[in-house]
Amino acid sequence: MSALPAKKAPTYRAFESTDIIAAHALSVAVGWPHRAEDWQSMFAAGSGFVAQDDGEVIGTALYWKCGTDRGTLGLVIVSPEAQGRGIGRQLMELVLEALGNRVTFLHATPAGKPLYERLGFKACGTVDQHQGVVSSVRSVTPPAGEQLRSLKCEDVPQVVELASRASGLDRSQIIPVLLDVAQGVLLERAGELVGFSLFRRFGRGYAIGPVVAAHSPGDGRAKALIAHWLAMSSGEFVRIDVPGGAALTDWLNAVGVKRINTVVKMVRNEPAERHSGKPDAIYGVFGIINQAMG
Repeated sequence: MSALPAKKAPTYRAFESTDIIAAHALSVAVGWPHRAEDWQSMFAAGSGFVAQDDGEVIGTALYWKCGTDRGTLGLVIVSPEAQGRGIGRQLMELVLEALGNRVTFLHATPAGKPLYERLGFKACGTVDQHQGVVSSVRSVTPPAGEQLRSLKCEDVPQVVELASRASGLDRSQIIPVLLDVAQGVLLERAGELVGFSLFRRFGRGYAIGPVVAAHSPGDGRAKALIAHWLAMSSGEFVRIDVPGGAALTDWLNAVGVKRINTVVKMVRNEPAERHSGKPDAIYGVFGIINQAMG
């Protein structure tokens, strides 16, 4: 009986805009909620690689450069039928080579965490994924002397500056791209920006994030920025990914945006202890963009 021919090794190349449809099909195959439009907006802000088998895309990985010294990566997916062949590791190695010696962050699913650890990533925090159909939510009044207003074009430089400061990541490339598909609201005090939140279509419904605000008792500023969107979204499916340590869990659970899981934030090229706290003493991130882009 003749032996079966050996399976060809996959080929790898740069991710192109024409790969969006195949990438979306992969995310559907592994149960991820991303729409093709979500892939498009994320790729517009970054770059990536695909693995191919006889011309068929069987793996993806995207990355985002945040200035000259930091980066994030995500959307590392391998077709269920092609798993176990080292494809995920090869895609990761290509991404890490492209990012070079940048301090690099990712959010790890339990399935991906062992691979990331082998590649030098260390746990430095957590993110709680909240989602659900919003019940009737009342607006939260901001602290005295502070007001919410809609984000305008002329506010973008300030929003980029605040997002970068709070996250410790240069957001000058990502925020403008995100604003192509997102609405924004600002929190001001005497004309000074003290917080903002963005809201956009994503996955099964809508996503809130990033949410950035000056720290306040009970995270009241962050709640005001989030409740602004929830109050407009009764009956809609909404998701927000909240960094561990924010005092938002009980409140979000109560309004129907329940915590469904927790993922591990990981870092490479610097000791994890340097990134286990808050990047800024005054401003905090209370909702990330998403688990891929951070």
